[in-house]
Amino acid sequence: MDARPGVPRRSFVRFARDEDGAVAIEFAALAIPFSLLVFAILESCISFAGQQVLVNTTDTIARQIRTGQIKAADVTEASLKSAICDDLKIIVAAGCPGLVVDLRQYATFADAAKERIKFTSDGDIDTTGFAVKPGPSLSKNMLRVFYRWPVITDFMRKSMSNIKGGYTLHFATVTWQNEPFND
Repeated sequence: MDARPGVPRRSFVRFARDEDGAVAIEFAALAIPFSLLVFAILESCISFAGQQVLVNTTDTIARQIRTGQIKAADVTEASLKSAICDDLKIIVAAGCPGLVVDLRQYATFADAAKERIKFTSDGDIDTTGFAVKPGPSLSKNMLRVFYRWPVITDFMRKSMSNIKGGYTLHFATVTWQNEPFND
């Protein structure tokens, strides 16, 4: 460092006025926030599309059970997951890892409305009490479908996930009364 007074100041002023490499410095300063914004938008759009496909699939399956196209006696957890996964496979991984279903009969719509999504102490969905037991003709039923959507971008995982393991919980619920079909 020069012992003369004002030399560090003159060096800084000269550096501030020098425009060689200014674009590179500005790009470096803006590239990271811009990249974060782009990845957040892409991650959100893909997640939203996955949620919409899940909702549409749940509505379709519920309509088929409600109208008797899918017989209550034929509905098992495996068959229900398979039917849902067939529609979801356009946007999720093969085999639909993280897919959970809950289909039950209720005495009244008010009883079905009391169901809440519960979480474990470590931040995952609590599947205690989940079953696949649809009711017969004219019964009231509720189908709840949950999917643990993986946050794809590693550095976005902490800020975008809402359940254990870096996942976002997607879910869809349909409540209905079966039509008077022949069991």
